[in-house]
Amino acid sequence: MASDPRSTANQRIVEDLVSRLRRRQLVGSRATALETLLVLRQVVSKARFSNIDQLVNVIRIVGRRLVEAQPKEHSVGNTVRKVLHHIREEYHTASERPTVQSSFSIAKFVLQGQPRKQTPIPRSETRVSLKENDPDDPDSFARVLKPVLMEAIQDVFDELETVYDNISKNAKDHIHSDEIILTLGMSRTVQSFLKSAAHYRNYTVIVAETAPSYGGREMAASLSSAGISTFLVPDSSIYALMSRVNKVILGAHAILANGGMFATSGSLLAATAARSYSTPVVVCAGQFKLTPLWNLYHEYGALDFGDPSAVLGFEEGDLVDKVDVVNPYYDYVRPELLDVFITNYGDHPPSSIYRLLKETYDDEDNEL
Repeated sequence: MASDPRSTANQRIVEDLVSRLRRRQLVGSRATALETLLVLRQVVSKARFSNIDQLVNVIRIVGRRLVEAQPKEHSVGNTVRKVLHHIREEYHTASERPTVQSSFSIAKFVLQGQPRKQTPIPRSETRVSLKENDPDDPDSFARVLKPVLMEAIQDVFDELETVYDNISKNAKDHIHSDEIILTLGMSRTVQSFLKSAAHYRNYTVIVAETAPSYGGREMAASLSSAGISTFLVPDSSIYALMSRVNKVILGAHAILANGGMFATSGSLLAATAARSYSTPVVVCAGQFKLTPLWNLYHEYGALDFGDPSAVLGFEEGDLVDKVDVVNPYYDYVRPELLDVFITNYGDHPPSSIYRLLKETYDDEDNEL
């Protein structure tokens, strides 16, 4: 029988992450994805189950708990879906009936060079024997399968660990010499992308401050220290400067099923201004930000708000009582305002995001 994560030693580690998510002590898509993965690895390593459905149920229970703690951090649910997808794949691969003759593919044909001279390796050597619900040893199924499942989780870890490098490796193909690039806010993915391009090209970056968080100041300082010609400007200058800009490069908080995205507040302003001047808008984001959800909020934002006093202090007196002040974390940017997503698995137009989601997650996990 499957172990219940609410009644095991795993409860403490799950509840610790729930608390940090709820209090927003853990922020950032990649950071929350990595922490979620650590918890899931712990849960799987200690779980007791006699068939794959019981393990999936255990992971779903933990996943729902984490998602409910902070539903606006979409990478939490994405990570759970990715783990479930990999676990099912590895289980089906491990339980396949062994065959000596492997399936043909063009990639294998090219790599082998002269296939007829090769001695095929029986695939049966890489199979494990799976027996569900063995009455004599109820833990045998889990014991045999766990090493395979831990490898599947490690694959997801490796993807997250290398996401910046894999997105940045083709930066020189997207940024050309003497271009003027506009970006905003502090995105580690965009930062890495721009720094990588600077090894091959001389170009200029305009960074909007992105009030009231002023993440743009950190970005500008980082790019300038790397030797990139950088200008820091107020957000109000974005439209006025857009006629001089060759390309807008943005980060994403979440990439939605229709090809739109949630991104740092101010991204909608930049993308709209860019469309007025037919300036390309490029989004750099790891594929772990793909979210099988549509915009469930309103046309312009994610309804995820920060402290309004950062915009208008309470010391303003009478003015505070006369206005409603909002401080949104993220804008919703429609797919028609975006040109291409650069991910760790290549470049994709917004129209192909739905297909990518079908390849990345299983349909039954869209709702955890």
